[in-house]
Parts: sequence; structure tokens; C-alpha cells
Amino acid sequence: MRKRTARLVARVLLWILVVVMSVSGQTCNAEPPEMPVRCEVVPLPGQRVSLRIDGVEKTCWNFDDGSPRPFFYPVRGPQGGDLTRIGHPGAPNHDHHRSIWFAHHKVDGQDFWADDRGTQIRQKRWIAYQDGDEEAVMASQCGWYGIEGDELIEQELIVALLPLPKEEYALEIQTTFRPGQGRQQTQLDKTNFGMLAVRVAKSISAHFGQGRLTSSEGLQGEKAVFGQPARWMDYSGPVAIGQGESRQMVTAGLTFFDHPDNPCHPTHWHVRDDGWMGAACCFEAEYRLSQEQPLVLRYLIHAHASDEPHDATEVFNAFSHRQPFKIQPSEEPHVQFQVRRVIE
Repeated sequence: MRKRTARLVARVLLWILVVVMSVSGQTCNAEPPEMPVRCEVVPLPGQRVSLRIDGVEKTCWNFDDGSPRPFFYPVRGPQGGDLTRIGHPGAPNHDHHRSIWFAHHKVDGQDFWADDRGTQIRQKRWIAYQDGDEEAVMASQCGWYGIEGDELIEQELIVALLPLPKEEYALEIQTTFRPGQGRQQTQLDKTNFGMLAVRVAKSISAHFGQGRLTSSEGLQGEKAVFGQPARWMDYSGPVAIGQGESRQMVTAGLTFFDHPDNPCHPTHWHVRDDGWMGAACCFEAEYRLSQEQPLVLRYLIHAHASDEPHDATEVFNAFSHRQPFKIQPSEEPHVQFQVRRVIE
């Protein structure tokens, strides 16, 4: 009986203490937790990295060692649905088309474009993962390995996910290509296959769907656009979203921007009505990499919720004036490297 009374008294005293502290403006808890960060880089099992805005995955970087090369998939539309696909809708010999990916037809004469050529692009290590309200940033290092297993190219990759108005977003890509370890030079041969390509969803393609291919110069369709220089290229069309009875079609698209600082700007484009577009920086001539003269390329892919790139000029101008990234040692505890934009 005495023990029960003692416990009851203790509870009453604790309740009185809480009430007094509340009235006096004091609480037993620390400051309320901060709001969650908007943009996140989330590593996942299976050699994947999820890029998210407000907790929603927009795309995922896949770098499985068993794959011929890394790639971004899925690529979600602003309203949902898939804006890209894996492989060609009608040609099984185009399974090397993996959503958004890096490749090149000939590197020192070796094929890094098609599958089953004995070559491979592998991620060697991740360098930095950074969350933030304005952007999320991922940095990694890849190696391009030839038939004999030697590294022909070392690729530094920096990717930023940026939220835009109307639930739209942009994937900003900055990549640097240098000769591989122990090499003084590596040649990127002349080709219209490489360096960055996009395979859009079937419904967005002009041939298999009801999509439209448009360049910054106002040209439309493969015949008018193929091989022509342009500041940007766009594929837009219907996209399925939702599930079950709520499934419906909306309009969306991807605009692929070439940065003015790229050595081949405005780049020539390898595009097809069957649903793909590629920025071909070596369309007119080869490029010889050296340690003193690496190839730095900057691109932006804008996921928009419309059937045409209505604000492409505005997005291009903003991208043109945005400072590039650099990787540097970090002074923050437990963080080895950080990615920052260059200060003028």
C-alpha cells in the first residue's frame, strides 16, 4: 500500500513540474527538429543512388559492375510516369540504349557504344554525396576499360538535381574525361555516337508514340534536325501516369541543353524519330585527350510538364550563367571531399 501511494505521489509531482515548466515557457524537450531538406542523394543496395526532391525519387544512378556501363533510370516526369525507357521499342539489337547514359563509338579504335565488345565503363568510387534545399549533388569517378583491361579514360562525373517551379526539375551534368591511369593521350574518334544520349519513353517518340522532336532553331523531326547544330533538343509527348482506374495520359518531355562553354557548342545532334537524341561532340572531328587538355562537357536535362519546350530559352540562359562545379578537400569533420560551384 505504501509503495502504491509513493508511486502515485511521484506521478503527481512530475505532472505538477511539467505544468509549471510549460507555464514559465520552459519545456523538457530540445528545440523542435528542423524541416527536412528538399533535395537528397540516397545510396541504395544493388549499386544504385537515388536522387530525390521532397522525398520523391526523380532519377536513379545505376552502376552495377555487371553492366556494360552506368546509366540513369528511371527518369520520372513532373506529374509522374516514365520519361525514358531501357532499350528500343522494336529493335533488340539496341538494348545498349539505357535511358540516359555515357558512351562513345570508338575510343582509340575500341567500341564503347555497343554491348558485347569486350569494353566496359565502371564506377571506381563515389567521391561526394550532398543534400540541400537548392540542389542535391553526387560526384563519382568512372574508368573506361578496353578489351585488354587497361583503362583508356578516367571520367569524373558531377551530377546535380535542381527543383524548378511547377514540380519540374533539372539534372545538371558536368563530366571531365582524361587519359586513363598511366596514359599520356587517348583519342575519341570522329563519330555521331557519343558522348551523352537519351532514349525517351515509347509514347514520347515520334514514330512509336505521339511525341514531337524539336530543336532550338525551330526545326522539327529527324529529317530536319539530324546532324544539325543546336543549343538544345527537345522530345515531348503523352506520358501515362497513375494506376488502375485513375490511370491517365498527360503531356511531358525532356529538353537536352548543350552548355556554351563546351568546345563543340552548339553541338551537332544525332537524333531519331524512333525516340532517341544524343549530343555528338565528335560529330565533325576527333578529340585527343591529354592530361594537360582534358575534355570537360556540361549538359542540362530539363524534365517539364508540357507538350513543348515553352520556357527553354529562359532555362538555357540560366544554365549558361551558372558557375561550374569543382571538387575539393573538405574541412568538415568526417567528410573527405566537397563539391562547390566555382566563385568568379
